[in-house]
Amino acid sequence: MARTVRSATTDDIPEMIALLLMDAAERYAKDAVLWRIADDASAQIETALTLAMTADQQPFRQFWQVAVDGGKVTGVVHSMMLPVPPIYAGAFGDPGLILPDSFVAPEALDGTVEDLVAAAEAALRDAGARIILSSYVSGQDWQDVYQRAAYEPLTLYLSRSDLKEKPMPSGIRPATGDDIPGIVARSAERRRVLSDLDPFWETHPEADGRFGAWMTRSLTLRDRDMLVMGAHASVDGYVIAQPASRLHFPPAHDISGTGVIDDYHHPDLADPETMANGGEGAAALLQAAETAFAKRGTQTAFVVCPAAWRSKIELLEDSGYETAMVWSIKR
Repeated sequence: MARTVRSATTDDIPEMIALLLMDAAERYAKDAVLWRIADDASAQIETALTLAMTADQQPFRQFWQVAVDGGKVTGVVHSMMLPVPPIYAGAFGDPGLILPDSFVAPEALDGTVEDLVAAAEAALRDAGARIILSSYVSGQDWQDVYQRAAYEPLTLYLSRSDLKEKPMPSGIRPATGDDIPGIVARSAERRRVLSDLDPFWETHPEADGRFGAWMTRSLTLRDRDMLVMGAHASVDGYVIAQPASRLHFPPAHDISGTGVIDDYHHPDLADPETMANGGEGAAALLQAAETAFAKRGTQTAFVVCPAAWRSKIELLEDSGYETAMVWSIKR
């Protein structure tokens, strides 16, 4: 019987768990701290798969598909419709995203990865996706298939897993409500750079108000640190050190020791090609976020950075970060 690719069912879950545990092991081999495997990884995977296939109310639309050869599941691909963050225009609607917890068994037939990617793309297009993103951590076959299919890097996720508590750099302090206008102004500068780098990040007309409201609410959340540099009247830069979420980490992994930095800007990084002032201010904010993480017992920082923002990448690499995951885009 020829290999087929179809939507997964609950009957496939035991075989899918076995494949996804092997998938998690590949990531763990690349970085045992960032991709630490949960003690109950098998149960976490089963819960996630069961929820995805049976729950009426889903936080987002997602798809699990499997490759079957001779009655055996030999590959799995996971994809979703990615909600557009409210600060972006989303002119092309919600993009589709092929997630990193996609895997083929070592004995799978040649072409299985290609067939799974094609099936995921078809499912996402049928769901309305006009733009498709892919995410890649490990597995050379997947990277090669994405490259041949004209995916181009859009966002890098750089990590560092040796965080230590250091003195807080001078001039950096916790944000207060009086800092929100300054944070919003710096965020607007960041969003302009993003929009210039790629139209994917076109800013929503109401972005300032929406971002300001989110920052105000974030001040009430005790699981993160909002740090600023400069006076209330003129915030020179800001960084938010927050806990990791499942968007970037498959359920097999323990994310309790990982923090994420996404909202982060300083004028040193205003030119996406070249750092100003040696990146001194931006580096101080990064160190402050790392110290905040370390105080909370967080071992690893995971920083979101557009693939075309070379000055920011340079700063992160100079600070000991390495690319851990790549999101690419196919238009």
